[in-house]
Amino acid sequence: MADLYHECGIAAIYHLPGETSRLAPKQNPGQVSRHMSRLLLEIQNRGQLAAGMTVYRPGHPQLLDTYKDVGTVTEVFHLNHQNEATALMDRYAGPAAIGHVRYATCGADDRGNAQPFERHHIEKHKWFAFGFNGQLANYTQLKDEILSVPNFHLARDTDTEVLMHIISQLLSGDRQPTLLEVLSHLSERLDGAWNVVFLNALGEMFVARDPLGIRPLCYAVEGSLFAAASESVALANLGFKQDSIKNVPPGHAVLIQNGKLEVKQFVASPRRAHCFFEWIYFANVASTLDERSVYLTRKRLGEELAKQERNNPVCPLDDGDTIVVPVPDTAKAAADSMAYTLRIPCLEGLIRNRYMGRTFIDGANREDKARMKYTPLPEVLAGKRVLLVEDTIVRSTTMKVLISQLRDRGGVREVHVRVACPPILAPCFYGIDMSTTSQLFAPKFMSANDTLTPEIEQLMADAIGADSLRFLSRSAIARSVDLPGSSLCQACIDGRYPTEAGTRLYQADISQTGPAACSTTRVF
Repeated sequence: MADLYHECGIAAIYHLPGETSRLAPKQNPGQVSRHMSRLLLEIQNRGQLAAGMTVYRPGHPQLLDTYKDVGTVTEVFHLNHQNEATALMDRYAGPAAIGHVRYATCGADDRGNAQPFERHHIEKHKWFAFGFNGQLANYTQLKDEILSVPNFHLARDTDTEVLMHIISQLLSGDRQPTLLEVLSHLSERLDGAWNVVFLNALGEMFVARDPLGIRPLCYAVEGSLFAAASESVALANLGFKQDSIKNVPPGHAVLIQNGKLEVKQFVASPRRAHCFFEWIYFANVASTLDERSVYLTRKRLGEELAKQERNNPVCPLDDGDTIVVPVPDTAKAAADSMAYTLRIPCLEGLIRNRYMGRTFIDGANREDKARMKYTPLPEVLAGKRVLLVEDTIVRSTTMKVLISQLRDRGGVREVHVRVACPPILAPCFYGIDMSTTSQLFAPKFMSANDTLTPEIEQLMADAIGADSLRFLSRSAIARSVDLPGSSLCQACIDGRYPTEAGTRLYQADISQTGPAACSTTRVF
């Protein structure tokens, strides 16, 4: 899928006092910040617009030092230029660091919106930096509360600035609250998805996950080295052993204070609402989130598609003229599994241009981007019936272009679209780039309360130019993720939001009587 984006990814690393970790760069515990670019590179899938880090540098006048810019991790950290990259990491060497990759649904690509955000103060515990992954559904309410105070001003229309001022307010005054108290107060005020990495000028750190656990967050400890990231693959590829990688439980934080690490609960969290889309699409296929393998989940999705196809075929499956073709890249695991189960070939009939940079397609509309990004292979496709496997259909723009390309340039006989997800019927207010119902394809044919019928699927197929179209059921998603539906956030497919503010935003959106979740200027 080419037309949907996540909004952020976060990472943290800290070498605690004690024996030098085998994973420390050049066995120097005072320079583990050098690993930050590696951690961020592994979660680049979660944001490609900007990247940055804040380093704790004890003994230097600039105790916290932030470096960030617009661009990919490779661009921002000069990873293709060894001398420049080395000089940069020499300049920002320290025993602790937090990092961030960003994608925004709206707003300009300017450095000021890149994270981490840093707040300077003469008192060390009030001088802090943080990175934020998620989206605050009650953002407008929080912003209005801040601006209701005379002479208060917000420079940017962003969740992150609002969160920075809330944290600053909690730290204000003569009494120094504990980090756990700060998090407890945040949990009372924030509605939505919010994972946070935080570092202050005392060298204190926390890595916190919201009470619902909407977005994933992992950490690992081996000896004196601690690291955390939005996805487990970043920690595994840094060298942490698999059995040392754990999930931050919802409503909990990893706290580092006075050289000691603790995992503590800051709010009761009896309910879970893990975003099912993480397994379906967003997460790296090599990651494990909340003890569920992303690859195995997508493999099971393919098995569900195969079962559905075998039980009710719309075209011959055994005559040698029907093939499975994935839409690169995230649908490949499901497509492979579907084809293997059906015992028909899975072939790369669509080739993705992985070297087409973001700058090249700036300003192009979605149709042009799709045409530039995918190339059909007639030597694979000509005369074939194609079961085209996609992870989901959000706006349908890319799918329409792909089907047209498969017919006009690929020479296919038939195109049957198979989607490893139910129809997307409602917006996301928790950190995914689909903020209004009007953006979506499926609500033009059904509501979140309707039952998907073959007749509706055929109307959708006609609209995108396919011979047929089938989606998976909600129950198939729960089986594939191996979690009950009650533990998943499936608001975008069932219209049931796990938070009060999310529910209010949805009602306002569908009634068109209130503001949408994202204005034309707001960024994340």
